[in-house]
Amino acid sequence: MSLLNVENLRVTFPTRQGPAEVVRGVSFTLGRERLGIVGESGSGKSQTGRAILGLTPHPGSATADRLEFDGIDLRGLSSRQWRGLRGKRMSMVMQDPKFSLNPVMAVGKQLMEVLRTHGASRAEARRAALEMLEAVQIRDPERVFRAYPHELSGGMGQRAMIAMMLVSAPDLLIADEPTSALDVTIQIEVLRILDRLVQERGMGLIFISHDLRLVSSFCDRVLVMYAGRVVEELRASDLSQARHPYTQGLLNCLPAIDGDRRPLPTLDRDASWAE
Repeated sequence: MSLLNVENLRVTFPTRQGPAEVVRGVSFTLGRERLGIVGESGSGKSQTGRAILGLTPHPGSATADRLEFDGIDLRGLSSRQWRGLRGKRMSMVMQDPKFSLNPVMAVGKQLMEVLRTHGASRAEARRAALEMLEAVQIRDPERVFRAYPHELSGGMGQRAMIAMMLVSAPDLLIADEPTSALDVTIQIEVLRILDRLVQERGMGLIFISHDLRLVSSFCDRVLVMYAGRVVEELRASDLSQARHPYTQGLLNCLPAIDGDRRPLPTLDRDASWAE
């Protein structure tokens, strides 16, 4: 059963030359799986994710023939209805923690706010926040809990933001380059957390990334976007056999130490991408 259904999603921004469509007729479904969205900067990946959560910035507008999450029509929700979904059942990890964390609020208070907003007691929220900070491999969760965002490094800030989005164990998580500022070892731990939520809790994950190798081994399916459109959809394990010229171009851009192009790994769902 599909968790998310998107049909003919369009995101438009006004310009001096007239309306500019940055997402043009995107359609896909998402089950309890890991869906990767790849493409160059400006291809519409992030705006697609924001539109799904009703976060298209003003003065932009998002429309769709169908935008449905777990049987809920997202197109006409009120602000109150959105507050009941975001954070609790739907979350998005933004690419840059500097613009996502509140600079005048301690990190722990921000994590607790997610749970407190949806009914958790103060003690329960504090315990869950500390456990999640520890889960994303923060060595001193008590210190980070009390710290402000400007006191954290870029990688630690990104881990704190990931913890904030995962602390409520949402049904749908949109992760926009969630591991770009992390060391490889920490990246693996974060991916393990995401993988566990998908497999054990049945979470749906949209994983937005430029890393084709990571997407091919971590995700189940891949959407390739170019100029606001989905140009190809295929199984992640089949990414190296892509037919569209744009996808092939992306693959040909992958660096190799010896100067020769190497095929993408074709790992199945049970394979360990962490090895």
